Amino acid sequence: MRKTEKKINFFDPAITSKKKLVDNKFQLVPGTNIPLPSEVEISESGTCNRVCSFCPRSDPNYLDIKEFINLELHKKLCTELAELNFSGTLRYSGFVEPLLDVNIFNLLKDARALLKEANLAMVTNGDVLNTNRLMQLFQSGLNKLFISVYDGPEDVKKFIKMRSEANLTDEEVIIRDRSLPPEKDFGLTISNRAGMLKNAVHKILPLNKKLNHPCYYPGYTFFMDYNGDVLMCAHDWGKKRILGNLNRNSFMKIWLSQIAHISRKKLNNGDRGFSPCNVCDVHGTLIGEKHSKTWEKYYEKKL
Repeated sequence: MRKTEKKINFFDPAITSKKKLVDNKFQLVPGTNIPLPSEVEISESGTCNRVCSFCPRSDPNYLDIKEFINLELHKKLCTELAELNFSGTLRYSGFVEPLLDVNIFNLLKDARALLKEANLAMVTNGDVLNTNRLMQLFQSGLNKLFISVYDGPEDVKKFIKMRSEANLTDEEVIIRDRSLPPEKDFGLTISNRAGMLKNAVHKILPLNKKLNHPCYYPGYTFFMDYNGDVLMCAHDWGKKRILGNLNRNSFMKIWLSQIAHISRKKLNNGDRGFSPCNVCDVHGTLIGEKHSKTWEKYYEKKL
């Protein structure tokens, strides 16, 4: 059934703890009044082994690209974050399944060696996970693994058993049931993925009229694709608003780029009159208020 208006039927309880973590890890660029992102997310390939009905990948025209992040590009990002004393969350997730990358353990080891205070996190569907691989992830430096379970209660039991065998806690390995029915939004806080679900199996249409509502995402998150492109937001599955590319520019040059500043200022003021924000239905203010207020003060002083 085609939806024209989104009704939230499930609210992810993890959002409350995520908000607390983002606020607790609030940092400024050393020696300035400029906020650093509390979350850096890497979409470290172009591929996933699943085609979920509520995902843009269920659109027949969505491309699955079997390419993976270059180790040197990943190390460059971590090195530049280390120079800024970054202690927030570095998450391997994005639009892909991170465990399909044969270099995933090396990526984690490099990140841990350079970012000793950072929280290294990962989101996986668990399809290629076993007890030995689970243990190896944490031995390589991972702090938290979120397993999204799509095949029902029996898989939940399987991962609980795996967690126990690996001698890990429920704070280290968080198992999330994503097998709920569509009327309960599949067990996740669902969105229209910035207008990219119009041809998906579970269709949510782009908004016909933009929201007049702030969004804090560009103020507290930094999202990098496997090819080095930095997107404004993790909801931008269409990759419409690119802030820069880390292969050609530094982290700080992208974080403080003109397009990044314009995006933050507009969204802080509730102006979503540009692509893809004009068709996006994400609330956008559940997390990141502290960053937003700090950016507002920064921009006021720049006037």
